[in-house]
Amino acid sequence: MNILVVGSGGREHALVESVLKSKRTQQVFVVPGNPGMSDKATCVQIDLDDHEHLVDWAKREEISLAIVGPEKPLMAGLVDRFQEAGIPAFGPTQEAALLEGSKTFAKKLMKKYGISTADYQVFTNVDEAKQYVCENGTPTVIKADGLADGKGVIVAMSEEEALTALDRLMADEQFGESGKTVVIEEFLTGEEVSVMALVNGENVVPLEPAQDHKRAYDHDKGPNTGGMGAYSPVPHLPNDLVSRVEQEVLRPMAKAMGQEGYSFTGVLYAGLMVSSAGDISVIEFNVRFGDPEAQVVLPRLQSDFVDVIEEVLAGREPVLEWSEDACLGVVVASEGYPGSYKKGVPLPRIFNTPERQWYFAGVKNLEGQLLSSGGRILLLSQRAASLLEAQEEVYKTLAQYEWSGMFYRNDIGKRAINNTSFIGK
Repeated sequence: MNILVVGSGGREHALVESVLKSKRTQQVFVVPGNPGMSDKATCVQIDLDDHEHLVDWAKREEISLAIVGPEKPLMAGLVDRFQEAGIPAFGPTQEAALLEGSKTFAKKLMKKYGISTADYQVFTNVDEAKQYVCENGTPTVIKADGLADGKGVIVAMSEEEALTALDRLMADEQFGESGKTVVIEEFLTGEEVSVMALVNGENVVPLEPAQDHKRAYDHDKGPNTGGMGAYSPVPHLPNDLVSRVEQEVLRPMAKAMGQEGYSFTGVLYAGLMVSSAGDISVIEFNVRFGDPEAQVVLPRLQSDFVDVIEEVLAGREPVLEWSEDACLGVVVASEGYPGSYKKGVPLPRIFNTPERQWYFAGVKNLEGQLLSSGGRILLLSQRAASLLEAQEEVYKTLAQYEWSGMFYRNDIGKRAINNTSFIGK
């Protein structure tokens, strides 16, 4: 099979590596990809907004399966275009992608179908939003309604912080149209966890859970980012977590989407909060693999990834096989991220091993030298018998290199390693 992966980040690099392990794979293409994955797949420079060009190219290359990674081309209807051309694609249609594209849409759907989530209000007027904050107090959570590259969520611990966030989103239009409508949510406490599932209609195949680290700096300080690291499994949360999420969240949402006329195919990502009492609430839904969650979950999958995708597309629910190993990944980002940052900083020369994988994201190539070109530059992922061992190996490896003009968190995995049983504490 000729397989196409759409996207250019670390998530897509992980998808390429998973596809390459399949006995079904003949050739892997990635559009547009990045130079850090060009030794594994053929990178093709096509503008992701040019659907006609991309679909025509896919026809010529006899693509048998297209896997769309990022949310923006999903929201733009790329899967619809592939389907119209008769090219099998794994991902939601433009209508179904609204589950991630509009926080308001997702919240209303959860409320209608009884899926547990934080209380909320929706605002299109900045003064009314500010009045609500002043009357209801902080901490609170403020979210841009639309897509904002993972940076549109502000956990405001003070009134001043909340009002500043509302000005940035609604008055200053930091994220354009995406922030003109905001969702203000109840602040939830507990442990955050991500559970993704492969979905086709009401068929749901959950993956192993992961825990992401959204804040930029150690001890969960600083602004929210697209994610600074993750690990899987999540041993300090209940053993029945995945089965409960499947029954309480994933299957109900898949059914709800169908009943609303938005039948869902692709990756359904549930970002969750688990309280100390064990209650599960949805923080957000995404409609694609998480980044960096994909880079620590997919390496643990022992089943043939392409076979699994095709089984799901055929309307079946395959039983997945997983490695007992833990996997932990740490993002190296440009200094200043998620704000402004310098590009063109040289990366050290780095190498993979069977247990260690560098997943590249914001990089470019200049005469054989990889340079930084984005906020999140790469992620180092390590498999080991335990999370502690994986963590130690990751940080030992990172310490061997000079990361001038870049930074990474030093505490990825610490919460799980220090807290073997969260529930009931």
